[in-house]
Amino acid sequence: MKKRLVFVAWVISFVPLLVSGQDAQLTLDRIYSNEFRQSGLPALQWVDGGESYAVVEQNAEGLPEIAKYTTSSGERSLLVEGNQLIPNGENSSIGVESFDFSPDKTKLMIFTNSSRVWRANTKGDYWVLDLESGELSQIGADFPASSLMFAKFSEDQKKAAYVYHFNLYVEDLETGSVTQLTKSGGEEIINGTFDWAYEEEFGARDGFRWSPSGQQLAFWNFDISKVGTFYMINNTDSVYSELIPLQYPKVGQDPSSVKIGLVGLSGEEVHWIPLPGSSIQNYIPGMQWVDAETLLIQQLNRHQNKLTVWRYNVISEELKEVYVETEETWVDIYYPDVSAGGWEENDLKLVDNGTAFLRMTENDGWRHVYKVDIMSGDKTLLTPSEFDVASIAGMTEKELFFHASPDNTTQRYLYKTDIKGKGKISRLTPDELVGINLYNCSPNGEFAILTHSKALSPNTYHLIDLKNHEEIRTLEDNATYKGQLANLALPEVEFFLVTTDEGVQVDGRMIKPVGFDASRKYPVLFHVYGEPWGAVATDNFVGLWNIMLAQKGYIIIDMDNRGTPCLKGSEWRKSIYRKVGVINAEDQAMAGKAVLSKYSFIDPERVAVWGWSGGGSMTQNLLFKHSEIYKVGMAVAGVSMQLIYDNIYQERYMGLPQENLDDFINGSPISYAKNLQGDLLLVHGTNDDNVHYQSQELLVNELILQNKQFDMMAYPNRSHGIYEGPNTRRHLYTLLTNYLMEHVPVNE
Repeated sequence: MKKRLVFVAWVISFVPLLVSGQDAQLTLDRIYSNEFRQSGLPALQWVDGGESYAVVEQNAEGLPEIAKYTTSSGERSLLVEGNQLIPNGENSSIGVESFDFSPDKTKLMIFTNSSRVWRANTKGDYWVLDLESGELSQIGADFPASSLMFAKFSEDQKKAAYVYHFNLYVEDLETGSVTQLTKSGGEEIINGTFDWAYEEEFGARDGFRWSPSGQQLAFWNFDISKVGTFYMINNTDSVYSELIPLQYPKVGQDPSSVKIGLVGLSGEEVHWIPLPGSSIQNYIPGMQWVDAETLLIQQLNRHQNKLTVWRYNVISEELKEVYVETEETWVDIYYPDVSAGGWEENDLKLVDNGTAFLRMTENDGWRHVYKVDIMSGDKTLLTPSEFDVASIAGMTEKELFFHASPDNTTQRYLYKTDIKGKGKISRLTPDELVGINLYNCSPNGEFAILTHSKALSPNTYHLIDLKNHEEIRTLEDNATYKGQLANLALPEVEFFLVTTDEGVQVDGRMIKPVGFDASRKYPVLFHVYGEPWGAVATDNFVGLWNIMLAQKGYIIIDMDNRGTPCLKGSEWRKSIYRKVGVINAEDQAMAGKAVLSKYSFIDPERVAVWGWSGGGSMTQNLLFKHSEIYKVGMAVAGVSMQLIYDNIYQERYMGLPQENLDDFINGSPISYAKNLQGDLLLVHGTNDDNVHYQSQELLVNELILQNKQFDMMAYPNRSHGIYEGPNTRRHLYTLLTNYLMEHVPVNE
């Protein structure tokens, strides 16, 4: 009996070790079980120039409320109580997805009950809350639920304007009367918002602007009648298939016709601004009011290598050229970067009391910020440095704050300089904050919200006093998530540089297997993207799937070739012009070859590559062109033929196929499908409105023609992100994991 008790005690003492060992290992079921949850920040807005900020929270009853915090002290007060968001006669809150203050801060415009339009939820319901009286009222209440877009207060906050079914409306907030300002909107005409291509490639969504006088609206008008219709098919929601039409301008096809209109509040005849050139062969990615008489309009030619900023006087109807920027390659409106966040309006940032604007440009070899005088067009260089500006983080009347990383493109830090152009640049981020540091600076330049992350550390959020970069308080430390990570068997992450045979120096990030032993050989999975829209070898959190693969015994490597938006100068980024699919694939392959040569612990017979979107295209190109390096490829949502992608993106980086068709053919993976030697998995959503399922079907046809065996997976009714529907993401990553483990086995 005594021996039995000793045995039981030993078993009991061993159980925690078993549990601990199990907890240290990730599985796909754990990853997708909601066990691991990073916390972010709720919607936050600076108030009173930055002396305070407002944020959506939940009260004890679970109702949304809006709190205001004094930035320096953290003192909390309630702007909106939970019960104020319950309409009369109702028993539930309207909810808050986002909110905006009226110009005098006496009212709130609340957006809720949203629905998706392409990528973003830009349709919904709008409510106005009077902060003084507490009155809550819905605007556009007679329209169908979740159908209004971009409701905004007039300058005197007596009216609100919005878009419904591609037309503009204005509503009197006192009387509730609604006036329809445009009547042409419908199947072929869009007023006040944008077509698919503008939203996808210029980030343009909100398509109208109140004049400062409150007497006019300036708006975009699109004629999409000549744009070709691509049909997606829903085969699963009915016994008969449903066609889903999408007006989508493909490479070489004309884009929508676009112009800028001005309309008064009575809905009188629209005045069209007479921009020069064809409304079809030019883009208008930006438009904004400077004052009650002046509009700034950004016009980009079809080749996207000439940007003109026009000044238009709505009284005299005089149109003047303010600024012209040209490139032999392309001119960027939005500069992709890990620090740039999501899409914003393409408005130029106004400084010097609205007499000048800021423009980032690459004309002198680096990405610099210039200040441009609106009347004279005179330019002042604000960042005279031998390094790139990554993105603008904020500005005041005296200072410009920006992200950069002169010595290491995998990281980001905060810098400031004088807005007058005196040229003194200083770094604000302390040396100990290694990694990715993203700042949302307050309007007064005294504070910032800092988001910090590293390869093995999730996002943390800190309120910073910028004067000495001292932390006022931590807003979210993700301590629970960090604790969960600490209990896992974690890999080592190493950043490295390799030089190709052509002398190109490529940055890389290597996640080593857990329990790494340099005397052994390990399989490697290269993760790729490789196009101008993103970098992958960055010092931010590597993610749970990568950690799980490292636990299984894989090396995971990310590398950034020429043409990616690394902070290595304009020549690095622009060298890919007319060579997408060629120079980037060659750099990746040669860098991969250098890695295999440099690190003896990588098994050259067990090499896989995978990527999504542009990374899917890269995966196809690498497998078809460089079978001597890559044995297995997993391509998700890739563009197999450049001639079927959208015109704004592909023509920006490749030119027009009417002028250089061979470049499009040479860069397309489908041209080399006949060379497939290894194992290929193709994955695509059938309702991908971005990279159409057509791309996969064309490649499949070519592989069949060439008698090449491969594997494929189609996700019904899923979009480019392949996430719609229950269990989709777990299924996708189970597919990828199983394929990898079957064809590139780990060490026994």
